[in-house]
Amino acid sequence: MTARKTLAIAALAAVLGLAGAAEVAVAASPAAVQSRDGQNRRVRVHNQTGAALQQLRAADVRTGEFGGNLLGGATVAAGSSAQVLIDDGQGGCLYDLRAELAGGTVVLRENVNVCRIADFYLTR
Repeated sequence: MTARKTLAIAALAAVLGLAGAAEVAVAASPAAVQSRDGQNRRVRVHNQTGAALQQLRAADVRTGEFGGNLLGGATVAAGSSAQVLIDDGQGGCLYDLRAELAGGTVVLRENVNVCRIADFYLTR
């Protein structure tokens, strides 16, 4: 199974388990492929864009390849937040984050150190 499919499946499973929750907590990877370096890669993404966050993808800056939607099928309303685990199992901390908002607007933030932050504020 490819890493991209593994990430997408893990994110979807996490979302389905929490579909009724007010805030969504999803994982980018299952426990079997998480980095084993002790770094915390859980990040609460605060949507401050004024539009619904429909997709969030991450790419390790070393590869530049974006994985699956970290939100699975869920959306994050404007003013809400979701906790995600951004970890592809390769030990990286620097990721580019690509957010797709309702209406098709794409917001790209580069070189986000997910090992050093607990909260990420997404703005336009």
